[in-house]
Amino acid sequence: MTSTATPLPERLRDRDLLRDAAFVNGQWIGAASTFEVRDPATGDPLAVLPSLGAEDARQAIAQAKAALPAWRALSALERSRILRHWADLVRENADDLATILTSEQGKPWGEARGEVVYSAQFLDWFAEEGRRVDGSVIPSHTPDARIIVIKQPIGVAAGITPWNLPAAMITRKAAPALAAGCTIVMKPAEQTPLTALALTRLAERAGVPAGVLNMVTSGDAVPIGAEFTGNPTVRKLSFTGSTEVGKILMQQAAANIQKLSLELGGNSPFIVFDDADIAQAVEGVVSAKFRNAGQICTGANRVLVQRGILEEFSAALRARAERVRVGNGFEQGVEMGPLIDQAGLEKVERHVADLVDQGGRVLTGARRSPLGHTFYEPTVIADVGTGTLPWQDEETFGPVASLTPFDDEDEAIEMANATEYGLVAYVYTHDVGRVWRVSEGIETGMVAINSGRVSNEQAPFGGWKQSGLGREGSSYGIDDWLELKYINLAGLSR
Repeated sequence: MTSTATPLPERLRDRDLLRDAAFVNGQWIGAASTFEVRDPATGDPLAVLPSLGAEDARQAIAQAKAALPAWRALSALERSRILRHWADLVRENADDLATILTSEQGKPWGEARGEVVYSAQFLDWFAEEGRRVDGSVIPSHTPDARIIVIKQPIGVAAGITPWNLPAAMITRKAAPALAAGCTIVMKPAEQTPLTALALTRLAERAGVPAGVLNMVTSGDAVPIGAEFTGNPTVRKLSFTGSTEVGKILMQQAAANIQKLSLELGGNSPFIVFDDADIAQAVEGVVSAKFRNAGQICTGANRVLVQRGILEEFSAALRARAERVRVGNGFEQGVEMGPLIDQAGLEKVERHVADLVDQGGRVLTGARRSPLGHTFYEPTVIADVGTGTLPWQDEETFGPVASLTPFDDEDEAIEMANATEYGLVAYVYTHDVGRVWRVSEGIETGMVAINSGRVSNEQAPFGGWKQSGLGREGSSYGIDDWLELKYINLAGLSR
């Protein structure tokens, strides 16, 4: 790591990774309109990038369509080799990628580097899953026929990624798309496009052909999203972001019966039973609530604690939260960086005000950090009622742990399910029977037992209810990029 006072290009060993252009059909392109990327920790400008519009997105889609036949025709092994090479280059350049990521997103450098390595793992995983796409032969209803089922790439796809995981969300969509034989046009978040462009540069070096992976930068997501959903060439859209935007995209995609993968909002319960290891559970909250300053869709939005251990747990969490070191992500020992922007900071303040106004008791934090900008102190608030904003299906998306007591297992499950969302639930207990009862009773796509983390490339990531559609990662994650085709082979001699 290097000094935060050093300009970003000078912090990089390979300055070629810092790109100031979009990438379409193997060419780095500009636009008349531009937007600025800033460091959330300092407010300093980092880069000026082209702000492409609907017509630019349309051209990128056309180029992806032109590139599709050749890419689809490659063997799965050939595509796998390219993806593996891309993964190797990501790991080789992990330090530079982490520096770019921390500069534009704010998370601690070590955490950013961990995300970069995690992003490479999706490339590795789907390089192999692409080689395992197979079909079946089903016994026929007549003796002179065979029923054959094959899987084929869905075609041209589009992806829209968020700012909170700017490396992992790129590869979690691009890797299965490319492995399946699709081509893709992607729009990274306007707050964090530099990481996406650096990954794209490495994909170019790895041998991804022109038009197969396209990166459209823009300061205005609305016309790009409308083109992605309104263009009949695009057969699949993958979006990670808010449920509000996901609903809009879903409505727009209906016109073309477009296949969708939607990883949307969460209102995740974090349930601590009275037989839990309290120290372990506290560290789980730190991971699920304060990592990335609470700006993760899997963040623990509601911490439910069994009444008998509430006092002990609250004191332990307060002490641990006060030890979380807040600062610029390039400083040694920092555990939590700034919120992404002023709007994010104001949302956290609105939630804290609501919690306090409705009887919440501040144990620690609940104020802006003396560091200024968009830094906020790790916050723990007890005695939180179910009428507060986190209980009204609104993600805090910040470092605020709100504690609500419960009495028994049935109440915990009922409270956990009192939401329109169903992404992930965290459960701390050492009762194996309870593990099964609660895991099966909670209406979420994922359950983490005695752990504050749930994401990895081997597991199917996704939610129930208004948390989205489809799965990313795992052997299931390539299915959304494929179409089934049934072939009735008849007229065979007996």
